[in-house]
Amino acid sequence: MTVATPGPGLELGVAHFSSIALPPKEFALIAARAGFASIGLRLHPAFPGAPFYELPVGSHGAQEFKTVADGEGIKVFDIEFFVIDESFLAASHEATVAAAANIGARRLSVCGDDRDGGRLATNLSEFCALAARYAMSVDIENMGWRTVRTFRDSLAILNACGAENAGALVDGIHFFRNGASIDELRANAGKVKHIQLCDVRGPAPKTSDAMIAEARSGRLAPGEGELPLKDLCAATEHGAAISVEVPLVGPVDPKAHLKHLHAGALGILKPDH
Repeated sequence: MTVATPGPGLELGVAHFSSIALPPKEFALIAARAGFASIGLRLHPAFPGAPFYELPVGSHGAQEFKTVADGEGIKVFDIEFFVIDESFLAASHEATVAAAANIGARRLSVCGDDRDGGRLATNLSEFCALAARYAMSVDIENMGWRTVRTFRDSLAILNACGAENAGALVDGIHFFRNGASIDELRANAGKVKHIQLCDVRGPAPKTSDAMIAEARSGRLAPGEGELPLKDLCAATEHGAAISVEVPLVGPVDPKAHLKHLHAGALGILKPDH
């Protein structure tokens, strides 16, 4: 099938969290038919008890997934989600990194949650070195309830890490809700390798629990809230990948949800005339 894309050279992706109940094979199929050109997959839990899926190298599941993805013409862009905390050990994740590379993923997504900044930078550097052995890169995403809370925190860790294959992941809700500006983004656009579109309304939550609740169940499709997403995309015209991350909440059909997200993202990305 032909996969619709939003413009020349731009492949629109969708994060697995947008419909995490779908196993990888089903997610690839439905995302492709909704018009997306790439997907992210959760092959590692984002937090204890969070849903994730395993596709070990050489497994029937991995081969079956690749057959479906190839047949639908959809690629894997990134693999989530690794928390670099005080107990993080890069080498312990090699099997997952190998599994990611095996299905064609190009990037790994992490967040930083270690108050020891030097150790955090070292662990990120070691994870980048592991990723590099599999021809992959690593993006760090700021979150309001983590140690790497702001976009500025992400930049500081990237500079301390120094790895050539390290970049920043800018998620609309985490970027704006934690005080970053378009000017700040524009000044550091070269470091931003991936942006995730979502929208939100109302005042920013103040507590960690409220931030987590909004991020996991309070997002809106691009264009349905108040975030300046057009400006966000315009400030990162440096080859950054663009995907959508809006978790499905309630009794919504995944097919309808992903089609709705694709249409919303296209509305943001189409040029104003």
